[in-house]
Amino acid sequence: MKQYKIVVSGTGYVGLVAGVTFAEMGHQVLCVDIDQDKVELMKSGTSPIFESGLEELMKKNFAAGRIDYTTDFQSAYKDADAIFIGVGTPEQPDGSANLSYIATVARQIAESVEKDCLVVVKSTVPIGTNDKVEQFIQDFLVNDVRVEVASNPEFLAQGSAVHDTLHAERIVIGTESKWAEEILMKIYEPFNIPMVSVNRRSAEMIKYASNDFLALKISYMNDIANLCELVGADVQEVAKGMSYDARIGSKFLNAGIGFGGSCFPKDTKALEHIARENGYDLKTVKAAVDVNAEQKVKLFKKAAKRLITFSGLKVAVLGLTFKPGTDDLREAASLDNVKLLLEKGADIFAFDPVGAENFKRFYPEGKNLNGTITYVGSPQAALKDANVAFLFTEWPEVKAVSPIEYIELMQTPLVYDGRNVYVVEEMQQANVEYHSIGRMATERVREGVVSSGK
Repeated sequence: MKQYKIVVSGTGYVGLVAGVTFAEMGHQVLCVDIDQDKVELMKSGTSPIFESGLEELMKKNFAAGRIDYTTDFQSAYKDADAIFIGVGTPEQPDGSANLSYIATVARQIAESVEKDCLVVVKSTVPIGTNDKVEQFIQDFLVNDVRVEVASNPEFLAQGSAVHDTLHAERIVIGTESKWAEEILMKIYEPFNIPMVSVNRRSAEMIKYASNDFLALKISYMNDIANLCELVGADVQEVAKGMSYDARIGSKFLNAGIGFGGSCFPKDTKALEHIARENGYDLKTVKAAVDVNAEQKVKLFKKAAKRLITFSGLKVAVLGLTFKPGTDDLREAASLDNVKLLLEKGADIFAFDPVGAENFKRFYPEGKNLNGTITYVGSPQAALKDANVAFLFTEWPEVKAVSPIEYIELMQTPLVYDGRNVYVVEEMQQANVEYHSIGRMATERVREGVVSSGK
């Protein structure tokens, strides 16, 4: 196997995971970031992001001399065989992608490269962006060298990014020449994963089409869940029956309080924006965006109808990140709901095993808006004497809380579960008033009086 000298620009979820896995496959990797403190942190073997298995591979490959980190982009880019761009493309107010970071890196590459080089865009970008990046590099190219641009979108999930990269179902590469195609195929050869080779614009579209299809699937099930509540069906039983159909499958059928993270919310809005720019109304994706926005605060609205006020109530919030296995809060349902609870005067006691420090950047401990927030080290500490509990992330620590603990710990065992963690019948048997997504609400019996949870 030929060892390539690979430079990765950007050390977020996409860039750092790509760099580490390339090193694991035997390539010589140099990761570039503008933050010197972050570079020193990574050199010490500490990952700036919470991602299972990442630090172990960082330490292993750094010790083996296969990966290093730097802020010196000129030296890094000048003699690279391939440069992978993994910088952010954040969402702008109109739903479009901000490509300024891509442009900055592209110009740095153009002014630094001294040998033939393949530039590979891993960041999620609008269709046609790779064409513009190649032209942009040609416009500013200093030396007489061959530089082409390829598209290589990532399909990792946060929390399992390392595994998803090393054991992907396919690798998509988009190129406009045999030269570029052959380089990418050789780089990925040691991964031993099926490769789909298409043109650049098709590769860009595959990324959006894949993510948006999964987002559609989630929003569809949440829509069905909302109807299930109205007609007396159980969405989990419905999903089970659907899953036996091979055309549908069992993945992404779990109803809940919507999708979050760095991909689905951004990519659905971006593709809908791209469609509008091209004079097309992408109705299905727009519907997924609308359903998701409403779904995030569904439980808050239920609780607001049930309670006279949140002012002065102790509210337990279990889980802050958008899903387990990551410290990422982007588009997390907790952000929308905590804001509403604080505006209504709630005293929040929040638990998350890894996301609390990030959440403090939005809501520091103490007084916020009209309420307060306190961060605690366990679900039990959050539930102690609480009047109401909200479950936003299905962390193992949260799932481990037994139904009886809600009775024993809470002043009022009133639970709103956005991830359908519990069996409805078990919460009913424990005498917990329990509201979830797409299933019946339970009622609490107290001193011979039935208190309706509906």
